[in-house]
Amino acid sequence: MLTQSPLKTLSLEEYRNLETIAEVKHEYHDGEIIEMTGGSINHNSILINLIVLLKLALRGTNYRLQSSDLRLWIPQYNRGLYPDLMSIAGEPLFSDNRNDEILNPCLIIEVLSPSTSSYDRGDKFR
Repeated sequence: MLTQSPLKTLSLEEYRNLETIAEVKHEYHDGEIIEMTGGSINHNSILINLIVLLKLALRGTNYRLQSSDLRLWIPQYNRGLYPDLMSIAGEPLFSDNRNDEILNPCLIIEVLSPSTSSYDRGDKFR
């Protein structure tokens, strides 16, 4: 996904309230929110191919794939992120009893593009 520059600073509660009504997703970086925009056709094609391959490979295991509709919450860094794809072993653990913030992925996948590569490899997960 492509990102824009940070918007304004919000509390975690304000951010979560925004995300429940927002038409576009925002990532949360310890108070700063970053609006996410849509991916390209190539990005989506790569992601769909990965999902199909991983779904077949994980058949019969306790690993489940989750798309970017669920937010990864990293409490020690106060970050809420939307990876392209996550895998969870067993049951998901949710942050603050929310059903939209995952705490326990065992695999995180980002489909890189020239415009997002440095963010996805660097600041996004720091």
